[in-house]
Amino acid sequence: MVKELWHAPLFLAAKSADATAEDRDTAKDLLDTLMAHADACVGMAANMMGVRKRIIAFDNEGTYMVMFNPVIVRQSGPYEAEEGCLSLLGAPRKCRRYQTVKVRYTTPDMQTRIKTYTGFTAQIIQHEIDHCSGVLI
Repeated sequence: MVKELWHAPLFLAAKSADATAEDRDTAKDLLDTLMAHADACVGMAANMMGVRKRIIAFDNEGTYMVMFNPVIVRQSGPYEAEEGCLSLLGAPRKCRRYQTVKVRYTTPDMQTRIKTYTGFTAQIIQHEIDHCSGVLI
């Protein structure tokens, strides 16, 4: 189900709790909401729709993907970027990102995975993990 986007900075600045198997419906709603905003958005975190759980969804080079409890375990190639966000109104903001990130996460089937991402996909993942940690750009 497509959910309404939240724009409250105090809510978005709070850390999210770990996701569990009981949060699969939230992950489905997150994917539905991301796809409904595909013309303006390539990634979302659950708190952007009012749910403080560590779940992100993003466009992985044309395929949508969901991660529960993602954690960056290694990063390399720092660079400066400018990013916008559907939850934050206003012009894009500057931030520091990494060209390559290795991420440990759980699938919606509760399988642990570790995968390395590069380029724009890595940037999207970093932005969404920041959301889960209460970090606003």
